[in-house]
Amino acid sequence: MAVLGEVMSAHAARDGFGPGDPVSGWWSYLDEQTRREIDSHVLQDRRMTALNAAWDALRPLRPEPRPAEEIVHARYEALGDRVRRRPPDPLDVSSLAARAAAHPGRVAAIEALWERDTVHDWFVVLVAVLEDPDGEGHLATVHHRAGGPRPAPAAAEAGRAVADHLGVPFRFASPDVPDDRAPRWRRVR
Repeated sequence: MAVLGEVMSAHAARDGFGPGDPVSGWWSYLDEQTRREIDSHVLQDRRMTALNAAWDALRPLRPEPRPAEEIVHARYEALGDRVRRRPPDPLDVSSLAARAAAHPGRVAAIEALWERDTVHDWFVVLVAVLEDPDGEGHLATVHHRAGGPRPAPAAAEAGRAVADHLGVPFRFASPDVPDDRAPRWRRVR
């Protein structure tokens, strides 16, 4: 496999692809079925699924995850306006309250949590902390979007509003600094 990777790198260099180019040469080495699959996922704005398809196809070559990320990013750029971008999760009180009510169990609190992935970097998730049965239910994911508010203040405002509406506490352990290890509501209660 290492030899195949070296051959691909040599072909990419020969073909004039470099790290800053649209797909760094990796796209040309994917079979047509994989290309169609990746484009299908991108057109439906399913970035993580597209990344998984690219990563699975490149896995025998043992590259870093970066080539799969570059492929998907380039396909988003190439397909541009044809991508059916999913709207952000609604953050209005009625939508969040309806989502909270749809989960089994009584809502004991609303909590905002930092999470991170290789695609979106840091983002905030709003959850309903549930009792009877214990658990939690997803309410919204708040990403930073170009031209939009930062995720922490938007999530904190929405979280406080729905918590007030439901008459339960709101907790955001680290509103100013991304921290996915901050203490959770149940642990500090």
